[in-house]
Amino acid sequence: MAEPPKPGAEQLYELAPCGLLLAAANGTLLQVNATLCRTLQYTADELVGKLRFQDLLTMGGRIFWQTHLQPLLRMQGSVAEVKLEVRRKDGSALPVLVNMAERPHEREPLLHAAVIVAEDRHKYERELLLQRRRAEELAAQVARDQHELAAAQAKAHDRALFAEHLVGMVSHDIRNPLSVIHMSTVLLQKGLGPEQHGAVVARVARAVARVQHLIGDLLDFTQARVGAGLSLRKVPVDLHQSVADGVAELAAAFPRTRIEHVRSGGGTCVADADRVLQAIGNLVANAVSHGAADCPVTVRSENTGEGFRITVHNHGRPIPPEVLPRLFEPMVRGADTLSQGVGLGLYIVREIVRGHGGEVQVSSTAEAGTSFVITLPCS
Repeated sequence: MAEPPKPGAEQLYELAPCGLLLAAANGTLLQVNATLCRTLQYTADELVGKLRFQDLLTMGGRIFWQTHLQPLLRMQGSVAEVKLEVRRKDGSALPVLVNMAERPHEREPLLHAAVIVAEDRHKYERELLLQRRRAEELAAQVARDQHELAAAQAKAHDRALFAEHLVGMVSHDIRNPLSVIHMSTVLLQKGLGPEQHGAVVARVARAVARVQHLIGDLLDFTQARVGAGLSLRKVPVDLHQSVADGVAELAAAFPRTRIEHVRSGGGTCVADADRVLQAIGNLVANAVSHGAADCPVTVRSENTGEGFRITVHNHGRPIPPEVLPRLFEPMVRGADTLSQGVGLGLYIVREIVRGHGGEVQVSSTAEAGTSFVITLPCS
């Protein structure tokens, strides 16, 4: 039985499973097969002698042809599996892989090229790239989550440690006034003379005041730290007069220290006068406790035109420079840090000032003394 006739070389060329072309050295198409024509939606007559190979490429492909592909062909004679995009006759882009080689022919070389459609490969590469990006985004999200978790754990640990220290400090600070109240009660039960009776009652009153001050600080701290911030009731007030009244009360509370008030400018300001006096009271109490006993504590209230400024100044041992950056943080206490009680006074001062939209600063040197400066907006 005779074998069926095999396709000839011309038929193999025309029906090859990839586009084939022959071009001159300048890229002008000299010959194309039927597969390339079907791929590009052109007829052979529309391509041969009319277009150059580079004319079939997209703009990015033309730039790559001029800057990389053509010089590379000149140097090594061939390239393989170069990914490009060609333009069909209808203008649509088609991803392809191109194998190219320059072969000598008479006086100038000819360009031989095989053009393989790579749509499936292009889709696969895009999907692979997309999945890689998703994986990178997920990895980044996991890293962010781990960082946030570590930060939350550290914050929870700090809060637990802070609460533990706070409980210890409150327990210690409240024990002394309770002891005073207990011992005074025992003395009163035994019966005392009028002079001794009055002194014991005064001690009880001071101890109760200390406990009330401690509880007030704790409530303010909780409201500022855990709640929505300290409650304020800002109304137009004569802040000079409010400060003067507050200084008079502080002078009565600290009879052994001279407390002076100096004012300048107008006094009208929109503020919560009670909260401002609370802040001044905390600062004056610190100044009395840690300032020089033979020097006055000065409270200066000034209307600067741009805002209202209150300065509490005292002479004495300066605050160590390393303490200043954290002075207004809670539980910074001790003789060198100018805080009393459980170490919440200066923190509460800062929160009161922030609630007014202002700021508080401190400077301290041996020569100039220590100054706490509160700046508030007038409205």
